[in-house]
Amino acid sequence: MTVSKRTALLWWVSGLIAFAITLTLHAPLITDGVPGGILDHQSAPDAATVDAIQGSWAHDGLMRTASIAMISDLIFIGIFGIGCVLAGLYYRSCSSPILSGLGLVALASGVIFLVTDYGETISQFIQLRNFAGDDQLASLASTLRPFKMATWISGFLAVLTALVAQRFSTTDA
Repeated sequence: MTVSKRTALLWWVSGLIAFAITLTLHAPLITDGVPGGILDHQSAPDAATVDAIQGSWAHDGLMRTASIAMISDLIFIGIFGIGCVLAGLYYRSCSSPILSGLGLVALASGVIFLVTDYGETISQFIQLRNFAGDDQLASLASTLRPFKMATWISGFLAVLTALVAQRFSTTDA
């Protein structure tokens, strides 16, 4: 599959913009009762913790805000994850071993990020929509969280490093 640099970067940068929007939508969920906001919900290990968080949001009138924020998260995940995969495919095809290696990291990170973050966020969203914590879904979300965070960081850094390396490279310009 041939991917243009322009297409890959359009998706990747759009993913970063979607991430910024998502962070903005998540900000109101940081309250006295839920000081970590959505991060507390993501790392909630059991139904009782999810229920306490959602109860606090409901008390503060934030359930619709939480729903909109999670929907924006689902959109961001797709855009950024696809951006990493496309950038990975583009850089993987470069003749430079450094760019090719960074492409492989971006590609793998993008795929793993898509699977883990969708798994986490869908688990959260189901609990939110049901207004009821679920031990299995809470455990799944909290288990996937460190993997999605690590792959978000590695995908971001791989693409950013590839951009810089390609900029200063005499090959694969």
